[in-house]
Amino acid sequence: MTPLYLASGSPRRRELLTQIGIPFTPLSAAVDETPLPGEAATTYVERLARAKAQAGLAVLQGHDAGAPLAVLGADTAVVLDGRILGKPVDQEDALAMLAALSGREHQVLTAVAVADPQRCLSVCVASQVRFSPISAERARAYWASGEPLDKAGAYAIQGLGAVFVERIEGSYSAVVGLPLSETATLLAQFGIPCWQPVSAL
Repeated sequence: MTPLYLASGSPRRRELLTQIGIPFTPLSAAVDETPLPGEAATTYVERLARAKAQAGLAVLQGHDAGAPLAVLGADTAVVLDGRILGKPVDQEDALAMLAALSGREHQVLTAVAVADPQRCLSVCVASQVRFSPISAERARAYWASGEPLDKAGAYAIQGLGAVFVERIEGSYSAVVGLPLSETATLLAQFGIPCWQPVSAL
């Protein structure tokens, strides 16, 4: 069976792959995440997912030369009015993001790419998330929890930030960080099935 490498430091993505019974080896692959001038959000997340998968392949170059392997890369962006909301740089930035998202609907885009030495396949999944109104006091209390610091859009739907979510249309797992249905379909094309025995994990 083709071994899978996960080019991501995200514990959420590790948990999601484990949830559907896919064994993997995490690896670190640095990629510049700066958006290009005028780059559309969908283009941005798909470019980064593919870049991470390709960077992972580069890290493994020469490793068991000739043996089959695949690398998965993914990227998630919170988009409001066409603007990408990345990870907040400080408290002021996080509170501004939460104020902008308050009482409104925004889009979450997650792209996933799988690459081997011959090809790279990718898909981008869009979900709509509506927030309830967030008071300034509640936003400050959420910041104090520490959760928003390393999260796109300054919130985590799978964590404390779930209390802000009134409605979601689309893939919950994609909002967390990995669209499981689409990921399973991609991996199957590389000979990596889901639901592998727990002993393989």
